[in-house]
Amino acid sequence: MVQRRFFLIKLIAVFMFSQAAFAADPEGLKRPNYSRVLRQNEDWSALAGYDTFQTESFFDPIKYIPLSDDGNFWMSFGGQVRLRLERWNNYNFDREFNDTFLLTRLRLHTDIHTGKYLRFFAEMKSAFSTDRNLPGGQRTLDVDELDLQQAFADIMIPAGDSGKVTLRPGRQMLLLGKQRLVSPLDWSNTMRTWQGVKGIFDWHNWKISGFWTEFVPVKKYESNTADSDQPFAGIYGTGSPGKAGIGLDGYWLYRERKNLDEERHTIGGRIFGSIGRNRIDYDFEAAYQLGDSDDKDVRAFMIGSEFGYRFAETAFNPRLFMRFDFGSGDKDPDDNKVETFDQTYPLGHLYLGYIDFVGRQNIISPTIGLTFSPIDKLKCEATGLFFWRAREEDALYDAGSGVLRQGAPGTSLEVGQEIDILLNYAYNNHTVFLLGYSHFFPGEFIRETGPDDPVDFIYTSVEFTF
Repeated sequence: MVQRRFFLIKLIAVFMFSQAAFAADPEGLKRPNYSRVLRQNEDWSALAGYDTFQTESFFDPIKYIPLSDDGNFWMSFGGQVRLRLERWNNYNFDREFNDTFLLTRLRLHTDIHTGKYLRFFAEMKSAFSTDRNLPGGQRTLDVDELDLQQAFADIMIPAGDSGKVTLRPGRQMLLLGKQRLVSPLDWSNTMRTWQGVKGIFDWHNWKISGFWTEFVPVKKYESNTADSDQPFAGIYGTGSPGKAGIGLDGYWLYRERKNLDEERHTIGGRIFGSIGRNRIDYDFEAAYQLGDSDDKDVRAFMIGSEFGYRFAETAFNPRLFMRFDFGSGDKDPDDNKVETFDQTYPLGHLYLGYIDFVGRQNIISPTIGLTFSPIDKLKCEATGLFFWRAREEDALYDAGSGVLRQGAPGTSLEVGQEIDILLNYAYNNHTVFLLGYSHFFPGEFIRETGPDDPVDFIYTSVEFTF
C-alpha cells in the first residue's frame, strides 16, 4: 500500500507541471475542457483529422485513437490522480480527537465510440487512506481498494431534426442540478454511483432525464454490488424558455429504503439566471416530500437559495453572495407524521460547510460570502455560515444524514457558526491545487448536549486530470 502511494506521488510530480509537449494547436482546433467529475461528458472527436503527435497536449495521442479509416470508430483513455492531506483538531467537538491523514485516489477510464449511435464507457477507481484515528476509522467514504465506478453503454436515437434520445443502461454516476439533492460526491474519496438505466431526451434548449437505479454502497475491500433494498428513481428536466436568460428545473425523485420501511417522493423546482449584464445572479430551489415511513406519513420540505452581486470593472473581480438553506424538522416524534426532510444524496458541504457537521435536515442556515481573484488562475473564497435547528425536539444531522446530537424539548436551537476559507489555484488545464481552512464555533445547543470544543479543519490537495 505504501509503495502504491509513492507511485501516485511520483506520477503527479512527473506530469503535473506538463505544458505544451509538441507544436502549438492548428488553427481551428477546439479541444474540449476536462470534466473533472463526470469524465463521460468530454467529447474528444474534435481531434479527428489531426496528427495528435503534432498538437499541443502531451496526452492528445491517447485522447483520440482512430480505429477505422472513416473515423467513426474511435476510443479515448484518461484518468485522474488526487492527493488530499487533512488535519483535524477537536473532531466532533471533542479535544480527544485530533489527527492528520492522507487520502489518495486514482481514476482511469476508457471511452469507445462505434459510430454515431453506440458508445461504451468504463471507469475504475482505487481510493486509500493512511490510518485515520478519528471516530469511524477508515470509513467507506475514505477507502475502496479497487472497483468499477462506472460501466455503461449509450444508445443514441435521433428524434427529429434537432432532438436526440439516449438510453444509458449500466453503472453510472448521477449529478442533478446544483447537487443539493443528488450528487456523485466528488469531495468524498470514494464517490457515489448507482446501477440501472437512464434515458435522456435532448431537444433545443431542454434536457429531460428519467432513471431507475439501485444505489451501489462501497465495500472497502470487496467488489461493490447494487443494493436492491435502496432503489432510486426520478425524472429531471432542465432548460431555458425563450431568450430571457432564465433557467428552469423541475423534478420528481423516488427513494425507498426497505430496511427502514420507508419510501419518499420528492417534488421540486428551481429557477436561476442573471440580470444587469450578469452583475446580479440568482438561484432559488424548493422541494416538498411525501410518502410513508413505517406507519407514519411523510410531510417535509426544503429551500435552497443563492443571490450574488459581481462588482464589474473592479480589481480582483469580487463577487459578494448570500445564501439561505432550510431543511424541515419534526416537531413531535410521537405523532403520526414524519416532518424531517430527507436530503437524499447531496453535495452537502458546498452549501452547509466543509466541516460536514450539518446536513439539510432540521436546519436553518443563512450564509454570506465573498469570492475574488487577486492573481490570474487563483480564486479565493471566504464564507461565514450560521446554523440553527428548525425544531428543538429533532436532532442535529450531519452531511451524511447521521445524528450528530439528539434533540430534546427545551434545548437551544442555536447550533453554532462556521467560517470557510478556500484557495483554488488552477496551474494549467491538468493541475489544480486546493488549500482550505474551516473553523466551527459551537453554539448553545452543542454546549448543552456534550463536548463543546471548537473544531479546526485544515486541508490541502493536488489533483491532476488527463
